[in-house]
Amino acid sequence: MKTPTVTTAADSADAQPDHGEKTFSDLLELYRSGLLAEHYPAVQGLLRGRSDEDLVRAGRLLARIDPDEVLAHHPGFTTLTVAVIGHGTLAGLVPPLTAELARHGLLARVHLGDFDSYITDLADPTSDLYASHPDLVLCVLDPDLIWSEVAVPWQPDDVERVWTEKLVLLQGLARRFEEAGHGVLVLNTAPLNRVHTAQLIDHASRARLGALWREANARLLRLAERHPALVVVDTDPLLADGVPARDARMSLYAKAHLSAELLAAYAREIGHLARALTGRTRKNLVLDLDGTLWGGILGDDGADGIEIGETYRGEAFRAFQRVVRQLGSQGVLLSAVSKNDAETVSEVLLHHPDMVLRENDFVRVVANWRPKHDNLRELAADLNLGVDSFVFADDSPYERGLVLRELPEVAVVALDGEPARHVEALLDDGWFDLRVLTEEDHERPARYRAEADRRNFLHSFDSLDGYLRELGVRVLLATATDSQVNRISQITLRTNQFNLTGRRLQPAAVAALTRDPESLVLGIRCSDRFGDNGLAGAVLAHREDDLVHIDNFLLSCRVFARGIEQACLSAVLRHARATGATGVVGRYRETAKNGKVRDFYPRSGFVAVDAPTTAESVFHHDLAEIPPSPDHVELAMQLAGGESQ
Repeated sequence: MKTPTVTTAADSADAQPDHGEKTFSDLLELYRSGLLAEHYPAVQGLLRGRSDEDLVRAGRLLARIDPDEVLAHHPGFTTLTVAVIGHGTLAGLVPPLTAELARHGLLARVHLGDFDSYITDLADPTSDLYASHPDLVLCVLDPDLIWSEVAVPWQPDDVERVWTEKLVLLQGLARRFEEAGHGVLVLNTAPLNRVHTAQLIDHASRARLGALWREANARLLRLAERHPALVVVDTDPLLADGVPARDARMSLYAKAHLSAELLAAYAREIGHLARALTGRTRKNLVLDLDGTLWGGILGDDGADGIEIGETYRGEAFRAFQRVVRQLGSQGVLLSAVSKNDAETVSEVLLHHPDMVLRENDFVRVVANWRPKHDNLRELAADLNLGVDSFVFADDSPYERGLVLRELPEVAVVALDGEPARHVEALLDDGWFDLRVLTEEDHERPARYRAEADRRNFLHSFDSLDGYLRELGVRVLLATATDSQVNRISQITLRTNQFNLTGRRLQPAAVAALTRDPESLVLGIRCSDRFGDNGLAGAVLAHREDDLVHIDNFLLSCRVFARGIEQACLSAVLRHARATGATGVVGRYRETAKNGKVRDFYPRSGFVAVDAPTTAESVFHHDLAEIPPSPDHVELAMQLAGGESQ
C-alpha cells in the first residue's frame, strides 16, 4: 500500500484558503488507508489554523480511531481520558472535543455517559465513570435541566425553587467527586433562552426571571472557589460572541439542548483547559513591533510617523497594547523581536508619549536584522525556556510562515488586516490560560528580568565557583502550607526540565497529599543577592515502613544549576536518617524534556535497583554517606510541628 503524503501548515509560508479541504482530504486519505493512528503526531500540524467547521469534520474521523492503536505506534503520546456526562444528548460534543485536544497535541480517550445519567455517575464511587479514571469529567449542563422540572403554569419563584434544589445537588456531587475522583470536574453555566423569557408577558416578571437566573449561574461559578477539583465554564462570553444557544428542532426531537455551535465553542474552552492540565500552557508572548504594536514602519516613518493613539488606526494599536500589558501583569513574559535598529526601538519604548507598553514591561527586546527564527532560538536559550513555551504574534505572513517552518513548536498568531481585530486574534486560543493564578505568577516577569543582572554578574567572574560563592544563594525547604497548594500544583504542571517523573498533580491531589500523615510535601523557596525567586520547586515524598520514597523532585528552570537541588536532596536524606529510615528510594521516569536530570540520583550516591516497570528507573540510597550540601548554599529546613534543621 502506498503511504499517503502528509503535509502540515508548516510546509508552506502561510495557510491558504483551500487548506481546509486539503486538511480534510489528508486526514480522510490516512483514515481510509488505515494509517491515521500511525501518523497521529502529524494531526496537530494538519489542524493548525483550521475553522470550527473544519475541526468538527476532522473530529468525526479522529473520534473513530482507537487510542490504544495510536499508543501502540507512539507509546509516549500524551493521552487525556475525558468522561462526558450531562442532562441531555451530548454525542455532538465528541468530534469537536477530540479535534480540539488533537490540535494541542493531545490524544483524547472519550467516555460518553448514558443519557441523563450524570447524578448516578457522579454519586456512585463504583460507577463506570470512576472506573475509567478520567482526567477530566465534563458534566454538561443545559437549560432543560431546570425547565424540565418547572410545572405549567409557572412564575419566576417556581424557577428559583428548582434552581436552588439543583445547586444543592451539584454542590453535593462536586464534593462526592473530590472524595472519589482524582481528576478535574467541569460544570458550566446554563443559558437563559428567549423562548422562556418571552413566555412572561410583563417586563417586571422577565426582569425577575433574568435576575434569579443570573444569580443562580453566579452561585454556580462561585462553587469553584470552595472545591479545588472543580472548574466552571462561563457560557455567557461565548454567547455574547454570537454563538447560538440552541437549535429548536434538535432540542425538541433529539434532546440535544445546546446547539452544535455552542458545543464547539465549549470544546475549544476545554481544549485550553486540557492544555493547562497537561503542563502545555505557554509562558512567553513574543511580539513583532511594526504593524503589530504600532502602525507603520519605524525605519521609514520615524518615531513621529508611526500610528499609536489619537489616529483612527492608532487607537486600535493602543487597545492591543493595553491587552498585552494586562497579560503581562498576570505573569505572561513579554518579549519583542523586530527587524529594526535597537537604538530607535529603545527610544520609542522609552519616550513615545502614546505608548502603553514601555521597555520595562518586556523581559527582553531584540531588535536587529537577523532572521526572526534565529532570534527566537537565542531568546529561548537566554531565558532557559523551550521554544514550545513561545507564542509569536506578527502581521507578516512571510515572517509567520518562516517561523512555522523552522520552529513548528512555536504557536503563531496571525495579525492580518484590520488592527481592530488583533485583540481577538491574540486571545482566541487562550494560550496562557491557567486554572489558578498564584502570587509567583505576578512576580515572574520581574524575576526573569533579574536574570539579566545575574548573567552580567556571572560574566564578571573567571569561574562558576566564584560566581556561586558571591551570589549568596539562600534556600528554605519547608512543609507546604495550604496557601502554597495551588503553586505546588502549578510547578508539577509547568516544570518540564527538572521534573524527575513528569507526574502532573492538580490542586486537589496536592491538597490530599498535604493531609496524608505518611506523605511529605516540601516547598523550595530560594533567593539571592538579586532578589527573591519565590516558591521555585517541590519535593514530594512518602514513608513506607523504614523507607522514604521520593515520588517527585521538581525545580524551576530559573534556579537550577546553582546547587539548590543538591542542597535540598542532602537535607531530605539527613531528615530521613534522623527519623529512623534505613534508606531512601528515588524514581526517574524519562520524558521528552527531562533528559538532563537522568543521572541526578546516581550523582548523589544512589544505586540503581530493579524497577517495577521498564518505563522508570529506581534508585536507592542507604544513608551511610550523605553527600554534603554545597558550601555556597545557605539552607534552612522547617517541617510541620516546628521541627527544623
